[in-house]
Amino acid sequence: MERNNSTLLTAFILTGIPYPLKPRTLFFVFFLLIYILTQLGNLLILITVWADPRLHARPMYIFLGVLSVIDMGISSIIVPRLMMNFTLGVKPIPFGGCVAQLYFYHFLGSTQCFLYTLMAYDRYLAICQPLRYPVLMTAKLSALLVAGAWVAGSIHGALQAILTFRLPYCGPNQVDYFFCDIPAVLRLACADTTVNELVTFVDIGVVVASCFSLILLSYIQIIQAILRIHTADGRRRAFSTCGAHVTVVTVYYVPCAFIYLRPETNSPLDGAAALFPTAITPFLNPLIYTLRNQEVKLALKRMLRSPRTPSEDKSMNAEIFPFWSGFIWKPLGS
Repeated sequence: MERNNSTLLTAFILTGIPYPLKPRTLFFVFFLLIYILTQLGNLLILITVWADPRLHARPMYIFLGVLSVIDMGISSIIVPRLMMNFTLGVKPIPFGGCVAQLYFYHFLGSTQCFLYTLMAYDRYLAICQPLRYPVLMTAKLSALLVAGAWVAGSIHGALQAILTFRLPYCGPNQVDYFFCDIPAVLRLACADTTVNELVTFVDIGVVVASCFSLILLSYIQIIQAILRIHTADGRRRAFSTCGAHVTVVTVYYVPCAFIYLRPETNSPLDGAAALFPTAITPFLNPLIYTLRNQEVKLALKRMLRSPRTPSEDKSMNAEIFPFWSGFIWKPLGS
């Protein structure tokens, strides 16, 4: 489709997600609460990890703190703009704003994908090689791995944004989605998008498939190690330690695979699926990691009231490496 440069778009209109007009205010309040609780919950985890020496000295909680930063970022990029769709009037997003939203969403989203893989690798080392874990996963190495995830995520986001917006957009300007994402924006391009669709499929497919495969391999090894634990309590503790991560990974990867790794369609389910990685998962992460993690709960108690009681000290020591209690230390002491 050929158009003059004078007709190139300067703004887009996000149509949002389909909803009944009557409960417009209810939807606005609902997503406002989701956004506020997401920010507060992740900020609380971030402060807890930073303030507690026992937590910020351990790689697992360094990764958890970084995950909280990413969740706060993704929520801030997407949810406020989503809330505007539940207010009166048409509120276009500038062309540059659309570029920025797409870039930062894919930058933070892919960084989160890499981070989940690092968290799975960390659990693999802690459970399968507990005696060597302090040597293999040092604070310096974990910081380098996190930096690598940020750099790789930035490159991925830049690649997707450049490829998407190198195309001419000359109308219509209505994006049938609640934020500027690749499939929805490409439908408005005034040029052939075959190369873009192929590169998007391959790039995102490689990232998702490789990260998910590494996570799967890690958990196969972890499950095999857990099944060798002799005591039921030891197995329960080990599964509990990894359960939070498995839950979050499932909620994150399934919608992403549904959106990006299937033939191009314009289904209403796309918007519903996209709510999970953009709004629901950032909201759930603090709940999942605090409710299922005894160390974080104890750190919160220590932060809210001090000094620490002897019973809390004992519980903390028992939770430092719960996955091998009854698996290594008991046989060594017998």
